[in-house]
Amino acid sequence: MKATEVPAIAGAYLFEPTPHADERGFFCRTFDADVVRSVGLDPAAFVQDSLSRSALGVLRGLHLRSGAGEAKLVRCSYGKVFDVVVDLRADSPTYRNVASFELSGETQATLYIPAGCAHGFQALTESADTSYRIDRPHDPAEDVTIAFDDPDLAIPWPLPVTSMSRRDREAPSLAQVLKNRES
Repeated sequence: MKATEVPAIAGAYLFEPTPHADERGFFCRTFDADVVRSVGLDPAAFVQDSLSRSALGVLRGLHLRSGAGEAKLVRCSYGKVFDVVVDLRADSPTYRNVASFELSGETQATLYIPAGCAHGFQALTESADTSYRIDRPHDPAEDVTIAFDDPDLAIPWPLPVTSMSRRDREAPSLAQVLKNRES
């Protein structure tokens, strides 16, 4: 497994496993504490694992947490997703940068998203399972959502949106979220 820095988002990493394939399929390690530790992250800091299953075109996000934020490891374990990270840490050298990735069950790559970054994804296959490993217990009172189609972000979502939650559909603009954070 190798770890690669994500240049567009300071502190973000892409962890790429080494698959071992044969006639049965493949095997790969999707988490390695030593590799995580080698880039300065504490592997023991992650306290919850979650899984979502999405149909083709479903869009989830853009989500982040208020307060101390939430760091997460995200991996598409089955299918394929278009994954997006937006750096919203005012003191970051990559503040307001947007980075996108294709995560898939074929590669099993894991994306580390630092606390203070917004995250969202769109399913690119009939079914896509996305795993999250987060560093704090989830508290719905801290949930923040930003409009996925905010023109200031200009995210090039690859497919028409087939479904999304009411919260995501009614999310405020990035400008409004930033204004609310300052108040």
